[in-house]
Amino acid sequence: MHITRRDGMPRPLRHRARAYLTLTRPANVVTAAADILAGFAAVGAAWAALPWLLLAGMCLYAGGVVLNDVFDAGLDARERPERPIPSGAASRGGAAGFGALLLLLGVLAAAQASAASAALAAAIALAVVAYDAWAKHRRLAGPLTMGLCRGMNLLLGVSALPGAVPQLWFLALIPIAYIAAITAASRGEVHGGERGTGRIAVLLLCGVLLALLAPGLRADHSALAALPFVALLGWRVLPPFLAAAREPQPARIGAAVKAGVLSLIVLDAALAAGFAGLAYGAAVLLLLPVSLALARRFAVT
Repeated sequence: MHITRRDGMPRPLRHRARAYLTLTRPANVVTAAADILAGFAAVGAAWAALPWLLLAGMCLYAGGVVLNDVFDAGLDARERPERPIPSGAASRGGAAGFGALLLLLGVLAAAQASAASAALAAAIALAVVAYDAWAKHRRLAGPLTMGLCRGMNLLLGVSALPGAVPQLWFLALIPIAYIAAITAASRGEVHGGERGTGRIAVLLLCGVLLALLAPGLRADHSALAALPFVALLGWRVLPPFLAAAREPQPARIGAAVKAGVLSLIVLDAALAAGFAGLAYGAAVLLLLPVSLALARRFAVT
């Protein structure tokens, strides 16, 4: 099947490849790797499983955002016609197959780590599809389902030591609250939002900042190891989210959402430092410039 431009002429192969790559939100995929590294920091074992879990987490995330655009193709044709599917750069059917393949690869990669990892990856894939197809249009179910996807991705890193997942399940609550804040705010990215929603998002973010200090108290390292990363996270996300809460206009909301998504790496670095120390947290933070560089070339939201 050929992908054609609006004028009917075939698109060069490199343009089609870039269109499908754009669908995966490359800058965001890097943040999924940070989730895995943060979860792995809590157990610090089974290094052989880590590459498979990194691949699984990134494939699951990429598959999810590709399918998001598949389900939103009709809406994007009206509101964001420049996106790959409505612009004709990628076909809806091709994107659907690509997204499904990425989810399958994610589950298969996780299976190389352990059966528990495969089960968790399958649960993430199901939750991703549920969000894309149904939950994202629900006021409460949308943010919670998206947060659950991210929380389980963190636990996928923990599953390097399968027996640790039932003990550390509560760690998933941190990204659930964080993503719920971003997802709730993102509802006004096109037409504007509500001040009440913006205030709720800010309160959730403040709760996350406080919660990030707690894991350090459970590990050999003190909460001071996480403190620099928590401070950085607050500096990156609170100003744009406060601005969006005060004036919930599309541009301000878009800036807040972009800052929130890319700052997931800082959140993961703070969580990792609380369990594995300052050096490990700094290593996770090195993914941030990679994500920021990709964000300059590819869409984040």
